[in-house]
Formats: sequence, structure tokens, C-alpha cells
Amino acid sequence: MATSTGQDLSISDAEWQERINLAACYRLLALYGWDDVIYNHASVRVPGEPGMFLMKAHTLLYQEVTASNLVKVSMDADLDESSGVNRPGFTLHGGIYLARPDVHSAVHVHTQTGQAISILQCGLLMISQSAMRFYNRLGYHPYEGLTDAFTERPRIAVNLAQHRALIMENHGVLTVGTTVRESFILLKYLLDAAQIQLQVQASGQALRFIPENICEKTAAQYAKHDQGRGADDWPAYLRKLDLIDTSYRN
Repeated sequence: MATSTGQDLSISDAEWQERINLAACYRLLALYGWDDVIYNHASVRVPGEPGMFLMKAHTLLYQEVTASNLVKVSMDADLDESSGVNRPGFTLHGGIYLARPDVHSAVHVHTQTGQAISILQCGLLMISQSAMRFYNRLGYHPYEGLTDAFTERPRIAVNLAQHRALIMENHGVLTVGTTVRESFILLKYLLDAAQIQLQVQASGQALRFIPENICEKTAAQYAKHDQGRGADDWPAYLRKLDLIDTSYRN
């Protein structure tokens, strides 16, 4: 049985809100062009249900994701597409949640910009304000093929460590956060920083680097911002979606 808002009465209010947030994240990823038809993935833990998380059904377009059609899965299970979820996505996200109790949400994409920065040996350079969020807060994981083997989970966890993001070399990027909002915002700034770097490197001009003490100061400022007033932007993102299509809330 469902309410007038589409909420299944068997789902707690806390879980329903997280379902709305995650569905909104998928719609925003599509809006910004960071989706890949049905591939890549975003996820969130289920409030009050340790060991469980939500992700989209494998065959759905990001524009088709709604709060009610997200799939609840156990991070301890061994799932593939026959269960309705993408196996590489399940393997990656489940492993992160098992290794990082502080992580509540994660996003992984294969955008051209993300793949391009993952190929550069220099990695992400601290040359823009957008990059400052990731100063000493960014890991790198060597390419091992599709992330469908549980044996890769421990190595991903070691390389992510306590960072806020991971560049998966020759592959793409991953961000993690204490909220859906944070994992999405971190992805936005990581892709912005990567695009800025690629553009200025293509110019062939000398780069202006930021002193390490200023990098650390700014990274700390952003961490404090994201735990405080930075969250004010998430309702604005939802309003942006509501002006286009409110069906993600169903």
C-alpha cells in the first residue's frame, strides 16, 4: 500500500527520504550528462538497516529512476544482473560500505573527463579552487579490469583509505560522502577540476601552482563548509529537478 506521495507504507520515513535523495542524484547525473545509458552507479545506505544499501535497477535509464523503483541489496551478498543490479556496481559499492562505516553514499562514473584525468600519470593537479577539496584527500587505484571480483574489494579499500574520492586509473572516478548530497557535490567539483586541468594543459602554457599550506587551508575550509552551510544547496538542486520533472519523488 502506498501513500498519496507514492511512499510504500512498509518503508520508513527516513528510508523514503534517502530514496528521494538517491533518485534525485541519478536524475542530476543524467541532467549534467554524467550518465552512461544504464551503466555506472550511485548508492546510499539504508537508514536503520545495517548491511543494506540502495542502488538503481540495472536496466533502467537514469531518467527512469524513482524513489520506489530503487533496489535494496545486502552488501554481504554475491549478486549479479540476474538479481536486478549491475554486478560491478554492486561489487564496488558494497566493498566500500564494508570497509568505510563512515561512508553513507557513493557515486562512480565513467565520463570522458573522468577517464581522461585517470589516464594522466600526473593525476589531479592542485591548480584550481575546485581541486582544493581533494588536497591530500584523493586516492588512486590501478586498473584491474571490470570491478566484478570480490577479491579486488580490499585493494580498492586500501587505495581509497580515508579519502573523499578515488581516481580509478584508466577507468573513471569515485566519490564518497556522509550524505547523498556530499557524494554528488564532490563528484561535481572533481569533474570540474579535471576539466579545468585538461583545458589549461592543452594550452601548453606554464601552470600556476598553489602553495601547499594554502591547499591544506582550503581543503579544511571546504570540509567544514560541506558539514555545515554547504548543505543548503541540496534543496536548490531538488527544486531544479522539480522544475523539469517531479517523477523521481514517486
